[in-house]
Amino acid sequence: MTPEATADRIAAAVTALPAVAGLHGGRFGEVVTLGIAHRVPGVRVGEEAVTVAVTARFPLVAGELAEAVRVAAGIGDRPVHVVVADLALPEETAVKEKD
Repeated sequence: MTPEATADRIAAAVTALPAVAGLHGGRFGEVVTLGIAHRVPGVRVGEEAVTVAVTARFPLVAGELAEAVRVAAGIGDRPVHVVVADLALPEETAVKEKD
């Protein structure tokens, strides 16, 4: 599987988690997998590790969220680093869900 396809699969699995409001590309867009067809912000698939940066829903338990993201990513051959890059407050997520 290509890094782009792996990143797409991870992005779909992680954003389906109830505690995840979305993926986060980082302050300067540094957490991204670049593919031929498109970019996958919030997931960086490297040869030695995978990084997943998320915007979490409030309230959260960071350790539990990180473990859920690792399990959802389904990567067994290298470490998965989880970054909680932002926090969506309840009123923010309610407005986004209405749009």
